[in-house]
Amino acid sequence: MRKVPVITADQAAAMIPDNCTITSSGFVASCMAEALTKAVEKRFLETGSPKNLTLVYAAAQGNRDGSGADHFAHEGLIKRVVGGHYNMAPKIGEMILSGKIEGYNFPQGTISQWFRDVAGHKPGTITHVGMGTFADPRVEGGKLNDITKEDLVEVVNILGEEKLLYKAFPIDFALIRGTYADETGNITVEKEVASTEVTAIAQAVKNSGGKVIVQVEEVKEAGALDPKLVKVPGIFVDAVVVREDPLDHEQCRTCEWDGSMSGQFRANLEVDASHIAPLDAKKIIARRGALELQEGSVVNLGIGAPEFVATVANEEGIGDYMTMTVEAGAVGGIPQGGPKFGGSVNPDSILDQNVLFDFYDGGGIDNAYLGLAEADSHGNINVSKFGPRLAGCGGFINITQNAKRVFFCGTFTAGGLKTECVDGKLVITQEGKNIKLLKDVEQITFSGDYARKVGQPVMYITERAVFELKEDGMHLTEVAPGIDIQTQILDLMDFTPIIDGEPKLMDERIFREELMGLSK
Repeated sequence: MRKVPVITADQAAAMIPDNCTITSSGFVASCMAEALTKAVEKRFLETGSPKNLTLVYAAAQGNRDGSGADHFAHEGLIKRVVGGHYNMAPKIGEMILSGKIEGYNFPQGTISQWFRDVAGHKPGTITHVGMGTFADPRVEGGKLNDITKEDLVEVVNILGEEKLLYKAFPIDFALIRGTYADETGNITVEKEVASTEVTAIAQAVKNSGGKVIVQVEEVKEAGALDPKLVKVPGIFVDAVVVREDPLDHEQCRTCEWDGSMSGQFRANLEVDASHIAPLDAKKIIARRGALELQEGSVVNLGIGAPEFVATVANEEGIGDYMTMTVEAGAVGGIPQGGPKFGGSVNPDSILDQNVLFDFYDGGGIDNAYLGLAEADSHGNINVSKFGPRLAGCGGFINITQNAKRVFFCGTFTAGGLKTECVDGKLVITQEGKNIKLLKDVEQITFSGDYARKVGQPVMYITERAVFELKEDGMHLTEVAPGIDIQTQILDLMDFTPIIDGEPKLMDERIFREELMGLSK
C-alpha cells in the first residue's frame, strides 16, 4: 500500500520550481491553505525563489490582512494572476493596477468549472457566461491593465450560436486544504464551510503532470476515513502537510470553529420576533425587494443592501418562502457575512462550488438580489472596478446573467446619504455626495444589452425610485411617496430615464415602522 509523504510546509514550498503555474484553494477567509502559502512567501523573501509564477484561483482568497492570495503579492514572485475576485487580496490588486504584473479577471464560477475542463484535457470552458461584459474579448477580454496582452478568452461559434471559450492551459502545482488525510493520502473536508472546487483542482493539476500538496489538521491510519467523505482520493495527492499553528487552519480566518456551518451539529435559530431592524435606507430597499419574493423560490443574496431581504423576510414571517444559496456551495440555511462569507449556518447541503455554478448557469436561481454600485443608461452594472480600486467580479456575472429574475439593490446616491420616514413618506435629510446612475459605467460587470437580448426581467431598486430594464432602455417605474421626481431623482442622474406617464408610488407600507403584513 502506497503511503503518501508527510512533509513540512517549508519542504512543500521548496518543491515549487520557478516559472510554473500554481493554484490554491480558498473562499474569502475560509478553506485557505494558509500554512502552505505563507511558506511560499517565506521562501521567496529568503531566497528569491520561486519566481515568475502564474497564479490561478477561482474565488477571493484572503481577509484584507495579507493572508490568502496576498502571500504571493511580491514583485518577482508572480508575473501573472488569473483570478475571480481581488477585493480580499488588495495587494495583488494594487500590483495589477500599477502595471507590475499581468492580471485577468474572469467569472468566478467559470474558473471553478474551468479546473474541471483542464482535468479532462478539453480546449477550455465553453459558455455563454460573460458575454457582453468586460470578460468578453470584444469588450476587454478580462484584461486588467495595458501590459496584459495574451488573449485567454475568445468568441467561438457552436451550433450556430456565439459562445465564449476560456482557454485551457496546464497547471503545475496545487496548494489545497482538507480536514483529515489518511496514510495513503485520501483527503476529507468535513470541518470546512465548503468543499469549494478542491476535487477539480487536484484532478486538473494531476492530469497536467503537476504536484498536489494538501494541508490538513491530522493524518489518520489507512482505512480510518469514511470513503463517502473523501473529496480528494490519494491517487491525486503527492504530499501532505500537517499544520503546526492552529491559526493557519482556522475554519474562517479570525473566527472560532462553528460546527453548525460544516454539518457537525445544528444551531438553534429561533428568531426573536420582538427585534425589528431600524427603518433605514437599506431596509426600505430590502422591503421593496421582499415584495417580489415568491413562495418556494431559490434565492441568492449579495452582500450589503441585498442581505437585508432575508432580514425583512424573517421579520414578516415569510423566511420559509425562499431557500437561500451561497456560491461557495451551501444550499439552505442562513448565509453568513464578514470573514464567514461563503458559509451558511444549518445548510441542507454543501455542494462543490463548480457543481452549484452549473445550477446557477442553467437558470436555477429564481430571484437574485445583488448590489448596485454603479448603473448606467444601458442597464449595465459595475461592481468590479472603480478607478484605483480593483474589486473583481466574483460570482456576480454567473449569478446575475442567468437568474430568472435579477434585482439590483442599492442606495440612489452614495457618500453620506441619510433618510427618515415620516407618515408613510420618505424624507432625504442629507443627500449622498456621489451619483451612482451614470451615462456609462466604468466597467461592465452586468450587460444590459445581453439581458434585453435574452429577455431577462431586470429591476433596479433604490430607496426612492425603482427602474426596470425594457427593450427600449431604462424606465423609471416607481417613486417613493414624498420624493420630488425632478430635484431628487432626475437632477441626480447622468442620464434621463424613460418615463411612461406618471410613475406609480412605491407601496406606502414600505415606509412605515410597522410590519407590512406579507405573510397574510
